[in-house]
Amino acid sequence: MKKFMLCLYTALVLLILFSCAKPAFDIPKIKGEIHTILDKQKTSWNEKNVEGFMEDYWKSKDFTFQSGNNRLHGWEALYSRYKKSYTGENWGELDFNDIEIKILSNEYAYVLGRWKLSFKDSLKEGLFTIIFQRRSEGWKIIHDHSSS
Repeated sequence: MKKFMLCLYTALVLLILFSCAKPAFDIPKIKGEIHTILDKQKTSWNEKNVEGFMEDYWKSKDFTFQSGNNRLHGWEALYSRYKKSYTGENWGELDFNDIEIKILSNEYAYVLGRWKLSFKDSLKEGLFTIIFQRRSEGWKIIHDHSSS
């Protein structure tokens, strides 16, 4: 009888612990949401829509972007860089590949990948790491590190 009561007590304690535990996050759902953002970015870029491309970047002065030897602080700084650097003939067609989405928690994820800009007579390509944070307005890119 003591053994039965001990097993019953142990089962009850485990049931209480598991029912109080925070539910696990839905990895496939989060990956799908982030893939949707990347697809939307690619489409916006290829429509020459910088505003659409930048829509899922965090609109904050605390946003950071790094490329080569440069670091920018703030959404406006990156927006200005894109508006200045990519116009007319300087506008290539964007593609992403080799995407790896890593979920850190319900609020944070990062993406590793390769970017490619195809121009009329040339090609630029490189790697990127972007960090996403789930905010009240949805997933936002809070840091972007791109290299070529």
